[in-house]
Amino acid sequence: MGHSFPVDWVDAFTDRPFGGNGCAVVHGGAVLDAETAMRFVRETSLVECTFTGPSDVGDLRVRYFLASREIPFAGHPTIATVAALAARGLIAGDSVVLETGAGLVPVTIKDGLYQMTQVAPTFGARPPVELVARAVGLEADDILCAPQLVSTGLPFVITVLRSKEALRRARVNPEDLARLCRALGHDDTDLMEPFLVTLEGETDAGDTFCRLLLAPPSPAEDPFTGSATGAMAAYLWAQGLMEKDSFCAEQGHWMGRPGQAQVTRIGPAEAMTGICVAGRAWRLMSGELHL
Repeated sequence: MGHSFPVDWVDAFTDRPFGGNGCAVVHGGAVLDAETAMRFVRETSLVECTFTGPSDVGDLRVRYFLASREIPFAGHPTIATVAALAARGLIAGDSVVLETGAGLVPVTIKDGLYQMTQVAPTFGARPPVELVARAVGLEADDILCAPQLVSTGLPFVITVLRSKEALRRARVNPEDLARLCRALGHDDTDLMEPFLVTLEGETDAGDTFCRLLLAPPSPAEDPFTGSATGAMAAYLWAQGLMEKDSFCAEQGHWMGRPGQAQVTRIGPAEAMTGICVAGRAWRLMSGELHL
């Protein structure tokens, strides 16, 4: 006898269909085994999907999967999950606390904006600039300042580039990416690819514009990366590269999937207690998964 699960496909960090970054939310799917969950992600051709279930410590448990592995947390799927829950009337009031592999993540809903509070940033190693540059097909001179491993729930090597021209040239080199992971004491299953940042928006509203290039079996590029956006913002504030306490981060425009997030620091730059990443969402499709 098969099982059925309600599913919502939601575009996050956008207010229109086919913008931002898509995520399929499988309600009640946290009971599925990892291989089935990964096969579902591959079936959708999305970067990530979420699978929900009951929680003893939060309002709901969320599991996050790439095509290749489970990860503790992801930003755009968190926004998508809460938007799907709200659309189905599964949230009491205007807030929900999600149990994730990175801890409890509160999300509030105000005027159609989903405000996700990521955990306090942790700042890790600073890998050699040359190694980071090779991993994304660039020269060391293309990088503005020392890259650093930063996490607000998921670790990324935050890499600020000097120009959008360099950002356009970036290409993932899987072998050099693996070398970067090993140099940081990780393997390529528990560290995300470098998050590439420029200090100008793609539209007049934006303050930053970013790309996340992915290695197989994921799609070649992530349209909008909410977890990395939190880590990126923490890095910019810690390095004194962002004067505003709240700014607009943009990503995905070159893919035809423009996305925006409003990023706000919680606490002073020298002692951040969290990062709020807020965006809109569009429920694109709803149906059932039959297994």
